[in-house]
Amino acid sequence: MNLPRILLLAGLLLARGMFAAGGVTHVLATADEIILTVQGSGAVQIVELAPYETISHAGQAPCVASAMLAAETRVAFPRFAAGRDRIYSGFLAQPAGPGREPAALGGIFFVDEMRGVSKSDEPFPVVASKKGLQVQMVDDAIALGVKHAALNFNVAAMFDLARGTNNYVWRMDGQDYYFNRRMIDSVPVKKLTDAGATVTLILLAYQSRNPLIDRLVLHPRAVTNAPNHIAAFNTSTPDGLRYFKAGMEFLADHYLRPDRKYGRAVNFIVGNEVNAHWFWYNLGPAAMETVAEDYLRTVRVVHTAVRKSSSTARVYLSLDHHWNIVYTGNPQRACTGQALVDEMNRRSKLGGDFDWHIAFHPYPENLFKPRVWLDRTATNSVNSPRITFKNLEQLTRYLRQPELLCQGVPRRVILSEQGFHSDATPQGEELQAAAYCYASWKTDHLDGIDSFILHRHVDHKMEGGLNLGLWTRQTNSIATPLAKKKIYEVFKAADTPGRNRAFAFALPLIGITNWSQVLPGK
Repeated sequence: MNLPRILLLAGLLLARGMFAAGGVTHVLATADEIILTVQGSGAVQIVELAPYETISHAGQAPCVASAMLAAETRVAFPRFAAGRDRIYSGFLAQPAGPGREPAALGGIFFVDEMRGVSKSDEPFPVVASKKGLQVQMVDDAIALGVKHAALNFNVAAMFDLARGTNNYVWRMDGQDYYFNRRMIDSVPVKKLTDAGATVTLILLAYQSRNPLIDRLVLHPRAVTNAPNHIAAFNTSTPDGLRYFKAGMEFLADHYLRPDRKYGRAVNFIVGNEVNAHWFWYNLGPAAMETVAEDYLRTVRVVHTAVRKSSSTARVYLSLDHHWNIVYTGNPQRACTGQALVDEMNRRSKLGGDFDWHIAFHPYPENLFKPRVWLDRTATNSVNSPRITFKNLEQLTRYLRQPELLCQGVPRRVILSEQGFHSDATPQGEELQAAAYCYASWKTDHLDGIDSFILHRHVDHKMEGGLNLGLWTRQTNSIATPLAKKKIYEVFKAADTPGRNRAFAFALPLIGITNWSQVLPGK
């Protein structure tokens, strides 16, 4: 959505009396204060709202400050109240005084600037190449020279409600939360960090066998008959929110410590392919606007928790390649990626913008056909039906539009999950490897894209017949490696001096004579 449309919507809301002009326009969090910028005139009170509360809850919300406004006024109050951190809260101005109706003055606004909040200002890593992998075998990934490593992290499995004495403990807002040491220590962040890889955690919420865990972690709207047993996070109830905040604060502190005792994870992806929410971020049947409202709240919570530990680590939305078409065509089960980005951007700017980024999955239009350079629905337009490797430049072009910038800067992109199928034909492995060559070359020459993280390490039995791995699997296994495929050596050479020699076989398969022909405008 462009800026004129945002302004038009705000005008419509004003005309309908949903909120009055002015109100909170900026929220700064410091080490010990919350400082608001409030516009308007006359006496106001500032009320504090939980992230899941709306203006309709303002009448019962606690008042945290009062002020007499004169045009633009700064209002400050303590960040901590009885040990509880207000940094996650939203703030709303209301007219105050005798005879004044408690109508909202402006909308709910969240922290959009932090100073002196983060424990560490260690810079975001500068990485030698964009070559990445969703890692299954750590030693093999290190041998391949992986510079970016993505790891699935099941948030539902990290909580220990039995409060075992040998487990990790995190104290938040005066309460202790316990986390499963065995599960967390099994995540190979430390080993990959020590090998020089930049680590990305993909935060997921799988259904568990524990009803209490599911009630706390899984979205209350999630339905049990949706596929893949994966849900949206529960940040919409008091208990769900506090457990989620504690979990995210613990993870950020654990993996962003300056001493790197447990390794370093600098990227946090919230959920999976949220524009196909029924399948990969289940919150039940829901329209795009509902998904965006809920998802933005959750992404904001993760971002705030991460910022308390690091001023530079990044948080990402997750999108598949359906950019301007709806997967399955059912708007209650999926939406377009472009519409979700626009709505997230609109809501973020209205309620306090922050630096969320994009984790994109530019699979071929047909996942069983690796010749991505032939994709017909990947057109030369920012409004393309799909964005695949064929037209990947349209994504970064779209994000450079002024209305989509955050504080004047484009949001970053990582390609966090995509791969190419190898079928059983004699040419199957060659075409898979050629597609990787095409995608790798193109990605390396696009500004604004930080990594290309290949999926998968090993072919997987439960992936609908797709064979996306660098390795084949043993026939009677889920994903036990059997043999290296042609793509293995191509991947290994992708960021080495031997790249051109290793990639040369792919040129005639793609139908080009030199690699510059795959770049935009060629």
